[in-house]
Amino acid sequence: MRYIINTSTDPYYNLALDEFAMRHIDTDEDFFFLWRNAPAVIIGKNQNTVEEINQDFIDKNGVKVARRVSGGGAVYHDLGNLNFTFIINVDDPGKVDYKKYVQPIIDALASMGVTAEASGRNDILIDGLKISGNAQRVSNGKLMHHGTLLFDVNIENMVQALNVTPDKYISKGVKSVRSRVTNIKEHLPEGTTIEKFWEALHYYLSDNGKDSEIVLSDTDLAKIEYEALNRFSTWDWVYGNSPEFNLSAENRFPGGRLEVKLTVDNGNIEEVRFFGDYLGVKDVSVIEERLKNTRFKLSDVESILDTFDLKLYFGSITKEEILSLIFE
Repeated sequence: MRYIINTSTDPYYNLALDEFAMRHIDTDEDFFFLWRNAPAVIIGKNQNTVEEINQDFIDKNGVKVARRVSGGGAVYHDLGNLNFTFIINVDDPGKVDYKKYVQPIIDALASMGVTAEASGRNDILIDGLKISGNAQRVSNGKLMHHGTLLFDVNIENMVQALNVTPDKYISKGVKSVRSRVTNIKEHLPEGTTIEKFWEALHYYLSDNGKDSEIVLSDTDLAKIEYEALNRFSTWDWVYGNSPEFNLSAENRFPGGRLEVKLTVDNGNIEEVRFFGDYLGVKDVSVIEERLKNTRFKLSDVESILDTFDLKLYFGSITKEEILSLIFE
């Protein structure tokens, strides 16, 4: 697979590159890139930032907060975490299956002597312990699939930076999280550095070094820098998408956690936002916009939802579950 070389550790630049690669790199070939972030919490597109982070710890420790354009849950990154992005041509977004796109990572780990498997909605496990979470987004016939690889992450900082909700972990303690995750380094020969791991993963994914690099132009790089500075690092993007509402409900379904916040005025929906770690591949803001000025009545909301293929927006969360959350 062809590749981009990206040495940036700025989360805002790296997320801008993710979206630029999906939307603007014009090639019929699939490609990938690997990247790392300095300490940061990366929020899913549909999440309420203030409810996902420990702001006090983040402020005291200089941890950056960023919002990506894909769904899923909040994750902690540091330089012990290696991230991967695949840009794949897709004909039918409705047939996108994350397990298909994590298989190259599983195969690459196998080539290093590590047995891993896809599990659940978006995880990769080693011996039942999580090493990777994944998310996806589709635009203009291309799938952006990106994921984390816990190589040597500071678990203590990960726990402190995130508000870990009770429906995910029994407690916020490091012991609880450690019982569910593992660092890849622990399963590789002693002395394996993240640089060596990066090199081995890149070598495998690029067909043993046979595939060629995609070199971005100065114009491309300037556009990415512009988006990083003027969009991805702004308060409006990171926090401003999390305003207060006068009606709120949330629940965890088999397809993930879903939270809805609404402003209702004179019986009509004035504002609505969906948050959560559900795995849709299309932007739920389209549905939010359609629901504005709709009567706060189950049948009216249902008729709007029926005009969408909800799997593309909410993953496996069903219409009935959405309606139950809003009206029950």
